[in-house]
Order: sequence, then structure tokens, then C-alpha cells
Amino acid sequence: MAEIILNVDVREGVGTGSARAVRRAGAVPGILYGGDKAPVAISVSEREFRKSLYTGNLRGQLVTLKYGKETQPVIAKAIDFDPVSDRPLHFDLMRVDASVPVKVDLTVQFINGDEAPFVRQGGTLEIVRHEVEILVLADRMPQTLIVDLAKAEVGAAIRFSDIANLPEGATPVIADRDFMIATVKAPGGGVKEEAEEGAEG
Repeated sequence: MAEIILNVDVREGVGTGSARAVRRAGAVPGILYGGDKAPVAISVSEREFRKSLYTGNLRGQLVTLKYGKETQPVIAKAIDFDPVSDRPLHFDLMRVDASVPVKVDLTVQFINGDEAPFVRQGGTLEIVRHEVEILVLADRMPQTLIVDLAKAEVGAAIRFSDIANLPEGATPVIADRDFMIATVKAPGGGVKEEAEEGAEG
């Protein structure tokens, strides 16, 4: 995964008026918080911010924040977009210690679905969880959680333990069971008995 670096400026003032002024200047307003330090109002060039978005799923990823010659690891916790233009409007960054576990939602990515046995069998994949919340060291955080469907057949129950790229030491926030991520339905919508748990919340 390519390293994401955000060159930020510290901005004066907070609130709607200040944020609008930042956007008019071609930047995206944000807040840096966390740790034992006070929140800081910051901004990033909108062009650079969009480039970082295209690099990968910026939200929930370890990012290097750069201010002048200073750098620090942060996690992008939230990004707000304009519902019409999809323009980034605001973002939140959280300070982290790269060696301390953090709680983060990661997107589940399913691979090799086109060549899976269930496709030839006429089955369909039903996703129960598009994201999974885990505790993971910030410097070991993957971009996505990967599930390989290359051997999945009709009736398969895909659980957290089937994630192929879980970093060493990472644990799910739901720790009391090997919970369902997806199921494979039979043709006509039926699911084998062992996959019925897929209806869990």
C-alpha cells in the first residue's frame, strides 16, 4: 500500500464561517485530535486531499501528517462529503502511537469471486458485514480485510476466521464468537442449514 502523506496548515478560527473561507481558498478544513494534546484546526489543499483519496480508502488508514519539518502518524477517522457534488467538506484526524493498538473499521474485500465454485453452481454471495471493527497496531494496519472466495461453494458460511490477511496480534472487537461475514445462497435463494446464522445482526 502506498504511504499517504498529508501536508497540513494550521488554520485560525473554527466554525462554519472559518470552514467556508478555507474551502473558498481551495482547501479542505479538518480537526486533529487525540492523545494528551488539545484539538488543532488544520487544513489541506483540496487537490492534495483528493489525490490521497484516490490512493486508497483514506478513512481508517494510517496517514503521515506533515507540518513543516514535523511529522506524526495519524488515522483518518471521518470524512464528510457534499451529497450532491461529492466534494470533500471536512475531515477528522486522530493522533496515534504507531506501536499502540487502535480500534478501526476496515472494509471487507472479497477476491476471486468470478472463479469460485458457487458461481458455476448458480449460487450468490450475500454479504452480512461490509466492514469489521478490529483492534490492531497502527503500524500493521492493512488497507482492507481480504476474504478469498476461490474455494467457496454453495452453502458456505464465511466467518471472521476466514479473513486471509489479518495482521499478527489483531483481534475483532466482537470477541465472543467467530461471527459471520457472508453466506453463499443456493439457486432460488435457499441457503444450506449451516449458513443460516448469516441472518445475525
